[in-house]
Formats: sequence, C-alpha cells, structure tokens
Amino acid sequence: MQYIRLSEERGHVDFSWLQSKHSFSFGHYYDPKHMGVSVLRVINDDIVAPGAGFGAHGHRDMEIISYVLSGSLEHQDSTGNRYKITAGEVQRMSAGSGIMHSEYNGSKTEPVNFLQIWIQPKHKGRKPSYQQKYIKQQGVLTPLVSETGVADSLTLDQDVLLSRLVLTKGDDYRLHDQHYVTYVHIIEGQAEIAERQFKAGDGFALAPNEAVNISAQSDFQALHFLLPND
Repeated sequence: MQYIRLSEERGHVDFSWLQSKHSFSFGHYYDPKHMGVSVLRVINDDIVAPGAGFGAHGHRDMEIISYVLSGSLEHQDSTGNRYKITAGEVQRMSAGSGIMHSEYNGSKTEPVNFLQIWIQPKHKGRKPSYQQKYIKQQGVLTPLVSETGVADSLTLDQDVLLSRLVLTKGDDYRLHDQHYVTYVHIIEGQAEIAERQFKAGDGFALAPNEAVNISAQSDFQALHFLLPND
C-alpha cells in the first residue's frame, strides 16, 4: 500500500454543533503529510446536531459530493436548488465559476451523519450544476459518481469513478486496477487487508497495478475511488 490513513489519526474538529473527522487537511486542521490522494482533496466525516448546520458560504472550481449515512440533510444554493438528502442518497454539486450554498440538519431531534468529499475538477470556470440520487446496490461494487455517468451514476468533471463497495461477513474481494490509483474509505465493518486489520474510518491507497485482497470479518461497506495517476 502506498498510503494508509487510520481513523484515530484523522484530524478532529469539535464545534459543539459539529463533530468532524478529517481524513485530509481541511479548514482548521493542517498536516502536510495528509493533503489528499491524486485529485481527491477532502473526506470529512461530519455529524451535525439537530437543527444546526452550515450557513450560506461560497465555493468555486470544486466537485463536492455528499453521501448521507444517517439522518437527513437540507441543501439550498444560489442557483435555486432546495432539496432534502436522506440516508443512502448521493449529492453532487459542481461549484464551477462560483456558488453559494447552505447545509442544515433536516431534523430537529436527530443528528445527521454524512461524508463530505471534494474532488478537483478537470476544468475551471464552468457553470455550476447539481445532481442528487438514491442508487440501489447492485452486486459488490456499485458506481455512484463518474465522469461519463456509467451505470446511471451521477456525473462529475473529472476522470474519477466513485463506487460503493459492499461485502458480507466471510466475503473476499480482490482490489486491483492497471491504470488508476485506488483509494478506499471504510464506512462500516472490519476486514483483513494485506495482513493488516482495518476498521470503520480507515482509508488506504493502492498504486496502479498493486493488488490486495479484502477479507471481510463483518458486514462491510466502503467508498471505492479510482483516481488519475498524476
């Protein structure tokens, strides 16, 4: 493995209304050893208290993906989009030439837990755009976001394929790609990978042509990225 990021070593931010764990440098957390992998720049594991959230703020030239793990997230932006994102749904917002948006917990009683993912786009200054969808799991590896919208996934402006990897206890799955950097962020479960133990919150990267086996020791879910080998 060319890179390992353990859950307990992530940056942690506590704003009382927000508990956030940062896989890579972000905001108040900076570590030059953890600036991202390829064009993947942010994976924040956010838990937002009931009724709280991120007020209106701006972004530009970034592909921003939200994946809701539990609860619901209220989204509103300056292009007129106003949606609720519920558990299992995927949202992609292309900030492009500039967009203002806000995100709030959609419940007054329950927290919302979601992964916030930032990917650098191929092009700058494009018109902002938005997509949202619930994508049912189809087999072990299900595309969620891709450049071309493969298998009815959401689209983004980058040569990236983001999929959901789901295994049941006792399953083995071989990770290998000839051309792309592979990055895996574990959402739930435990597994033995390359003779090491991995758990929820851990992440790791493989170089092109590197291969490892995932042996699931419990029901297991992860985000699986194929990223340009830059």
